[in-house]
Amino acid sequence: MKVLGRFLIFMGKLVTNREAFNVYFRRFFDECMKIGIDSLFIVVVVSFFIGAVTAVQTAYNLVSPLIPLYVISTIVRDMSILELAPTFTAIVFAVKVGSNIAGEIGTMRITEQIDALEIMGINAASYLALPKILAGFFMYPLLVILAATISIYGGFLAGTLGGHLTEQDYIYGIRIDFIEFNVVFALIKSYVFGFLITAISSFKGFYTKGGALEVGKASTSAVTSSCIAVLIADFLLAQLLV
Repeated sequence: MKVLGRFLIFMGKLVTNREAFNVYFRRFFDECMKIGIDSLFIVVVVSFFIGAVTAVQTAYNLVSPLIPLYVISTIVRDMSILELAPTFTAIVFAVKVGSNIAGEIGTMRITEQIDALEIMGINAASYLALPKILAGFFMYPLLVILAATISIYGGFLAGTLGGHLTEQDYIYGIRIDFIEFNVVFALIKSYVFGFLITAISSFKGFYTKGGALEVGKASTSAVTSSCIAVLIADFLLAQLLV
């Protein structure tokens, strides 16, 4: 509870006594590049092979001749949109971005750069963390949309090139019984996950104490806490929205 209280106080600092809007404007776009664009490669690679593996494993387990082959692509579609894209990408995002955020802010803390900002009258928590959190909130849903698309395409290549089903069957399976709300559900997840990962990582980095060893511990703690928070939020959202 003590940690939760400190986290809520930290979140309150982000919106109280903050700097003028134009101060955050350029920093926001810089963080969008670092958080979003720099994560494209790892998201594309992971999503492609997740979709491919899902298609191959599904085809391997469809042993009944009564089950049509297009079910493979239907499963890949629903798994990618509902779970693999938002949640699996969140784990990768926490490792890639969360550790970087915690390490960057933690290094500024132990080198007394944050103290210098506060001496100059700048709200260091808001100045450093708010652009990162807003960038994560804005960019992560875009990464999830890309991840879902690449995952479905990876399943298409693995399924058709592996001879498990035809192109027509795969496309038919993607289109049949499509529930539009699944996309909305995935986007709701992505906004929540993007906020949790960047906020928790910023919090862990901001309250780092000690030296270089503690910065590494803060980065590890940020990844661990973010992953746990994402999984808990995933369960709660599934209970509330499904």
